[in-house]
Amino acid sequence: MKKWAIIVAGGSGQRMGSPIPKQFLLLNDRPLLYYTIDAFFAAYSDMQVVLVLPADHLTLGQSLIDSAFADKNILLTTGGATRFDSVKNGLALTPTDAVIFVHDGVRCLVSPQLVRRCYEGALQSGAVVPAITASDSIRLRAASSAATAPEEAPADRTTVLNRDRVLLVQTPQTFLGEWLHQAFTLPYCEAFTDEATVLEQAGRMVTIVAGEETNIKITRPIDLLIAERYLQERS
Repeated sequence: MKKWAIIVAGGSGQRMGSPIPKQFLLLNDRPLLYYTIDAFFAAYSDMQVVLVLPADHLTLGQSLIDSAFADKNILLTTGGATRFDSVKNGLALTPTDAVIFVHDGVRCLVSPQLVRRCYEGALQSGAVVPAITASDSIRLRAASSAATAPEEAPADRTTVLNRDRVLLVQTPQTFLGEWLHQAFTLPYCEAFTDEATVLEQAGRMVTIVAGEETNIKITRPIDLLIAERYLQERS
């Protein structure tokens, strides 16, 4: 079946303290996005990619494509006001008769093995999400104190959760194209925190596949150092 990856890279470098979007920050002299895109082509040579970027950074994205992926099929489109809108923009460039991956552009350490695992899972169940089990102790803050800063929340307003039952969701979230296209005809809702929640709202069941501890999302400067170490261990 056809394989399409929507790589959503519409974020900014605000938390990184960077003047450029974090997806273009360098890791071992290459932009983070390079590693993300490369992993999908390493998984499947017939992969096709839609890269979703901020409107004012399309030129920078095209430069990356021209320099590193000139022989690959990569389309560019602009992001929207929300993740839902950004994915919908990317989805408009994909067919329904395909398996479609939706991946965070700054999860640059995603492995080809995980991409293939998600693809096989989607063929079997129609909708899969990679996730890992939480390793830290987990507490749930009471709804009445949801607006309170963690350091100020009273101890008696939290509940201990069994961390073995808590899953930390990753990407690529992967779906049959027909399912994903149908789900994204729904109007936007604030409860749509990722693509899986959209599919579930459309009445589809989502299956979990094993994620990877190294499939981290680069959000802060320390994450770049961690990613560099992971790359060293891989090589």
